[in-house]
Amino acid sequence: MSENKPDSSLLIQPVIDLSRDDMTAVNKVIRQRLSSDVALVNQLGHYIIDSGGKRLRPMLAVLSARAYGYEGDKHQLLAAIVEFIHTATLLHDDVVDESDMRRGQETANAMFGNAASVLVGDFLYSRAFEMMVDVNSMRIMEIMAQTTNVIAEGEVMQLINVHDAETSEARYREVIHCKTAKLFEAATRLGAVLCDRPKEEEDAIARYGMHLGAAFQLIDDVLDYSSSSDDMGKNVGDDLAEGKPTLPLIYAMKKGSNGQAAVIRKAIEQGGYDMIDEVQAIIEDTGALEYTRAVAQEESDRAIKQLAHLPASEYKHALEILALFSVQRKA
Repeated sequence: MSENKPDSSLLIQPVIDLSRDDMTAVNKVIRQRLSSDVALVNQLGHYIIDSGGKRLRPMLAVLSARAYGYEGDKHQLLAAIVEFIHTATLLHDDVVDESDMRRGQETANAMFGNAASVLVGDFLYSRAFEMMVDVNSMRIMEIMAQTTNVIAEGEVMQLINVHDAETSEARYREVIHCKTAKLFEAATRLGAVLCDRPKEEEDAIARYGMHLGAAFQLIDDVLDYSSSSDDMGKNVGDDLAEGKPTLPLIYAMKKGSNGQAAVIRKAIEQGGYDMIDEVQAIIEDTGALEYTRAVAQEESDRAIKQLAHLPASEYKHALEILALFSVQRKA
């Protein structure tokens, strides 16, 4: 499935068009439920919510439900819950990573300070669980409680790996499963749960989300060393500067010469941008980006295979398109 793919910008637009009405409703729910009597919560919350982004995770909840034939409106509330949890993780991530740029603008912590970002992130988490009560489903509460717990574990695992040049590919892939893919997995599972689908179908669509999320994160790893700041909406080389041993670095250390491996090891252990040009040259020389793209492509292909049980529909096709888009996107 890796050859003769359409341009990514042409791929994603039909999906956006198909989900437009649902996502408009989701955005309305987000704005309503974001409201607080505390002015700073409103100000910072709207700053991060309105800062752009693809809304991919809530879109997955919408598309999954529709792919199973759902005709109600609870999927819109669930999609908003997913976005609140995602936004809370972004607020906390940027504080932990000391990031100052996301989606092409200053991060919330750069604008409002670390304390406000952490506390508003906490507000979004708690508001999300408050909204789950409205859905009145213990199964959904169970899924989302477990999901947020796994995401938190993934964040701690990533923190442990920072500046650790001994991080293996297996350890790294476990981090991205917990930190990134888990919320994709939950978003798609929610659609099946909402429609009372059999356990095997619920698990299959959840695996689709998990593989899609892994592919998405792996391409993020590639773009960190191959895109411009304008394309990515963040600083190129941020992962290296933060001492994060992502897959391109892990592979380059494994396949490079002893001297090249020593350079990357030093860059991971020290962090910063001083060695970015030398590291990028080694990554290119060892084929690390090509390898990472190939791993992402495998994840995308696995995701599509998990959709076999779904009846043919424009929503199933949209889910397939998102898997293709995940490995072709430029930002």
